[in-house]
Amino acid sequence: MGSSEAALLLLLLLLLLLCSLLPPSTPLGFNCSNSSASSAAAAATCLSIAGYVSPNATTLAAVQALFGVKHLRSILGANNLPLSTLPNATVGAQQTVAVPFNCSCSNGTGVSNGRPVYTVRSGDGLDHIAREVFSNLLVYQDIQRVNGLPNASFIVVGQKLWVPLPCSCDDVDGEGVVHYAHVVANGSSVAAIATEFNVSQSTLIAINGIADVQSLQAGQVLDVPLKACASAIRNDSLDSYLRVANGKYVFTANNCVMCTCDAANNWTLHCQPSQLKPSNWSLCPSMQCEGSNLDLGNSTSTSCNRTTCAYAGYTNQTILTALVTDTTCPVSNSLAMKDSFRAFSWNFFLILILPPALFPLYSVRTFVSETVTSMLT
Repeated sequence: MGSSEAALLLLLLLLLLLCSLLPPSTPLGFNCSNSSASSAAAAATCLSIAGYVSPNATTLAAVQALFGVKHLRSILGANNLPLSTLPNATVGAQQTVAVPFNCSCSNGTGVSNGRPVYTVRSGDGLDHIAREVFSNLLVYQDIQRVNGLPNASFIVVGQKLWVPLPCSCDDVDGEGVVHYAHVVANGSSVAAIATEFNVSQSTLIAINGIADVQSLQAGQVLDVPLKACASAIRNDSLDSYLRVANGKYVFTANNCVMCTCDAANNWTLHCQPSQLKPSNWSLCPSMQCEGSNLDLGNSTSTSCNRTTCAYAGYTNQTILTALVTDTTCPVSNSLAMKDSFRAFSWNFFLILILPPALFPLYSVRTFVSETVTSMLT
C-alpha cells in the first residue's frame, strides 16, 4: 500500500470516528403535535405506556425500580393486576410488562419526562443499555443526545443517564388515546399487531410512517394508539390530560380517586373513591355531587334515564364532580317505521303495474302524494 492510499484510509477512519461521536440528527420519540391534541394541557404532558419485554426472569419490584415508577400500583393498574399483587411477583423471561410514565411533548416529538434515570454499571455501554437493559425501547443515540455525551463510547461507572422513552400525547382520528410503545417481535407483522391491540392497520401505518409493511423489522418500536374511555374531566382540572385505555385503571387526585376503563361500560370512564391515603392532602375532600345525595361513582335510575355522579377532575383543594345522565332504553318504533316503508313500497309497486287506461296519470300522482302524506302525519 502506497503512502497516498494509507493517508486516504487514515482520513476515512478519522471521518468515521467523527461521525460516531456526533449525536444523530433524526428526532427522538414519537410524533407529538400540539395541533391535534384536545387541549393545551394534553399537548404538553400526558400518561403513556411502554411495553417492556423483560430479557430475563425478574420481579415487578425490579421493573418498578428500573423505570423509576413511584408506586407499584401504577404498574398493577397498567397491567390490570389485582392491588393485592406483591412486589416480588415473578416476571418471566420475554414476558411483557406495561410500564406507565409521564410523557412530555416539544418540538413535534414526545419523550418520557426526565425518567427513567439509569446508573451506569461496570461493563455497560450505551448500546447495551438501550438494547439489553431497556429491551430495544430506544436506540443508544437517543441516550447520547439527551445527556449531551460527546463520545458514545465514553461513560463511567456510577454516571446517571436519562433514558428518553418514546411517547406521544396526540389524539388519533379525533379521539383521545393512550400511546403505547410496542417493540416488534420476531416474525410479527402490521396485521398481527393491529389485531392484537384492536387498532386498524391504516392507523398504524399512518402514525408510524410505514412506507412498506414488508419492511417491518424485529426490535423496531411502533407507536400503538390504545382507545381511551370518554370522561367528564374538565379542561381546567390538574389532571385534564388523564386518559385510561381499556382494561386498565389509574389513581388520580392525589391518590384519592381510582378510575377504570372498561369497553363493556360503553367506553365511559368509571371513577370511585380509592380508599387510599392521599399523597398531598391530610384527608381526601368530599366526593359528593352538588345538588344530589350521590357520591362519586354511584348512580340512580328512573324509567329510561340513569344519572351518575362522575369524576370531573381536581384542583388544589377540591375534587370536582358532575351529574351525567344517559339513556338506557332502546330506540322504539324502529320496526313500525320499517313496516311503513315496506307498505309504501308495495303500494307504489301496485300503482306502477296498473295499465294507464285504468288509472289516469293524475290519479297516480294524487294517490302517491296522499299515501306519503298519511305516512308522515
